[in-house]
Amino acid sequence: MLTWMPELKGRSLLRLASFTDEEMLNLIDLAAQLKARRAAGVRGDLLHRKNIALIFEKSSTRTRNSSIIAARDEGGGAEYLTRPDIHFGKKESVKDTARVLGRIYDGILFRGFAQSTVEELAKWSGVPVWNGLTDDYHPTQILADLLTVRETFGSLENCTVAYVGDGRNNVANSLMMGCAKAGVRYVCCAPKELRPDEQVLAEAAAVAAKNGVDVRVFENPKEGVKGANVLYTDVWVSMGEEAKTAERIAMLRPYQINMDLMAATGNLGGRLMFLHCLPAFHDFNTEVTKECGALEVTDEVFESKYSKVFDEAENRMHTIKALFVSALCDHAAL
Repeated sequence: MLTWMPELKGRSLLRLASFTDEEMLNLIDLAAQLKARRAAGVRGDLLHRKNIALIFEKSSTRTRNSSIIAARDEGGGAEYLTRPDIHFGKKESVKDTARVLGRIYDGILFRGFAQSTVEELAKWSGVPVWNGLTDDYHPTQILADLLTVRETFGSLENCTVAYVGDGRNNVANSLMMGCAKAGVRYVCCAPKELRPDEQVLAEAAAVAAKNGVDVRVFENPKEGVKGANVLYTDVWVSMGEEAKTAERIAMLRPYQINMDLMAATGNLGGRLMFLHCLPAFHDFNTEVTKECGALEVTDEVFESKYSKVFDEAENRMHTIKALFVSALCDHAAL
């Protein structure tokens, strides 16, 4: 019997701070239940005849496919819509698009640039809206990350996550808040130019303190990762910032996750894992790495026993499914 909080019915997820700590952890519990259900060969009908619009301004592998299969597994449908497919924000305002799609679909997942866009969709659509990534936040990714850590270590207790790289990007912002809400210690290792936004940092620190943990920022990565159980990184150049590629590579070279940095945790023989939201520039098989070599993580780490990146990628589907089910399924009908 699947269980989750009825308070999640009809809810949007625009950023993790929108949910209480209990609600966020309950979503992770539900994702674990749904994952076990699927592993047992069950394809259900929790989303029977529910239809979800996927509005994507940015390209995607994991978010797009996770959303489609999450809906399909439970008898629902998902329609992939890019800017050329609809008049979104060009011939038609976001407000008007929201009011049209909200009358046709049961929910909307948005992946794009401005946080204000996903907030406007939620304001005017009249249906649950989920943030699949904006320039500021990536909440669905962090649900998958926390599920992966819990699966690997058995719980989220007594755990330290160290994020290394661009400390003010969307993944880092959401990971910091997700860890704070889950009672996980969070460390950001970043150059001063890329340290977290002070308001975002203060908000997460207040939540962390309430849950008996802290949030810390270091410029020296080897100092910052001491005692960490999870080393996490992301690409050095986010979508829309391609003009800064050379500058970012030069700035972040000292923040590459390699075996020396893994060893600096002091946990090579204990609880230690590597996570990355993907795609990762770790080998010489992409246009970028053929010229520059490995960037944010070496192939040695990416392919090591510590790497859980493909468990993490799979968990995007289970956690997005949990969002869809908790918001759209009639809990009383179970």
